[in-house]
Amino acid sequence: MVLKTFGWSFAVTALGLVAAILFGGWTAFGIVAILSILEISLSFDNAVVNAGILKKMNAFWQKIFLTIGILIAVFGMRLVFPVVIVAVSAQLGPIEAVDLALSDKDRYQELVTDAHPAIAAFGGMFLLMIFLDFIFEDRDIKWLGWLERPLAKLGRVDMLSVCIALIILLVSAMTFATHAHQHGGAHVDKAETVLLSGIAGLITYMIVGGLSGYFEDKLEEEEEREHEAEEEAERTGKPKSAVALAGKAAFFMFLYLEVLDASFSFDGVIGAFAITNDIVLMALGLGIGAMYVRSLTVYLVRQGTLDDYVYLEHGAHYAIGALAVILLVTIQYEINEIITGLIGVVLIGASFWSSVRRNRALAAAEGKAGSDEKTEVSSGV
Repeated sequence: MVLKTFGWSFAVTALGLVAAILFGGWTAFGIVAILSILEISLSFDNAVVNAGILKKMNAFWQKIFLTIGILIAVFGMRLVFPVVIVAVSAQLGPIEAVDLALSDKDRYQELVTDAHPAIAAFGGMFLLMIFLDFIFEDRDIKWLGWLERPLAKLGRVDMLSVCIALIILLVSAMTFATHAHQHGGAHVDKAETVLLSGIAGLITYMIVGGLSGYFEDKLEEEEEREHEAEEEAERTGKPKSAVALAGKAAFFMFLYLEVLDASFSFDGVIGAFAITNDIVLMALGLGIGAMYVRSLTVYLVRQGTLDDYVYLEHGAHYAIGALAVILLVTIQYEINEIITGLIGVVLIGASFWSSVRRNRALAAAEGKAGSDEKTEVSSGV
């Protein structure tokens, strides 16, 4: 099971590390290995949240997530995205941006750093909305009941999460403007950039999340139609394509997953510059890490881990909330990637341990109930 799920990840790791040695020797090998570990530690919460969405999708779309999805994740977000940032911020053509990334690495890193406020605002707002929508929803299973019960009651107020997110964005933009002004910077431009990027992140969340939610509501209807289509195909002898069987719901959930993964990858891409400004090594290291996150997502789904450890999803969403806040804080202050990674690992670890304790308590209660029943039967005899 492990080899079947993680086989491609192992293969990509081997190829990536060999490519690193060929490209820059053992130093490059070490950098790529460190970047891989960084990406996995920063994105473990991503895998847990992804698994919650992926388990609603059929086997075909799970394969698409692991194949086409990984191409988007590795080449799109870890290789193309940093180049696009540079091209837009420096008003260069794509070929010039690639040339800059390969020939003038220091200037390339400088341009990506300049674009950081926009990236942090966009990703921070997208992730913040995921967190707020989660904690304001009334759930049957609660991890931190003392906190989640009152928040669930507050969540009955329409559009509360959007209002809170916009207030936080406004505070972030104003804080950054003050900071830039104190250093003689063009505070209006940067504040506007933060504000516009944050609103773009909010709009992206609402569009993609809204579409996936709309089609998720229609999932039962889709499944019924697909079942009828399958029966029709069997009667007529005509094969039904896998894409049609997957349905619109799965497509929009896949789209939502890709945007979610993109938002999670922002901190990894930015954090990678603390280790190297070589775009090739960055793509290799983060690509290997992204592959493991994908495989881990599928593993969690197939093993039913989220059903067995019910608080894992809560821990992952709290980690998302922490990451969103960290991204917004990094508009003004620098935060070490180790802290970012550790917060996520600690929150997920705590939720896992709480789940284990819950399972033990339930098993003990069932065992006690069973022994009491046996005692009653034996005394009755």
